[in-house]
Amino acid sequence: MVPRFREAGDVTLDLFHRDGRVDDRWIGFHPREFELLWRLAEQPGVPVTRKQLLRDVWRIDFEPETNSVAVHVARIRSKLEPFGLAPILATHPEAGYYLNAPVQTDSFKLTGKS
Repeated sequence: MVPRFREAGDVTLDLFHRDGRVDDRWIGFHPREFELLWRLAEQPGVPVTRKQLLRDVWRIDFEPETNSVAVHVARIRSKLEPFGLAPILATHPEAGYYLNAPVQTDSFKLTGKS
């Protein structure tokens, strides 16, 4: 079963709404931005190559002559910047991206209750 929520540092990703929120503020991700961050949040700290992201998020098995992955990463970072969270989406030195955020194990964060 796929979880409804996934944590990306201080961002709570909501599969039902296909968006992320910080506290009670929705971020406004576009569908592909959401999918990219959701994919990286599956395994925080583990680098995912551009080719893997194209396969998992874009559902293509070839490398198009575009910088679409980099453009989407930049858009996500710009949406996270007002919250001071742009650094959670990190570039790996050997060509890839990873979620640079601690794994959230506190179940209360998912519901917003304490």
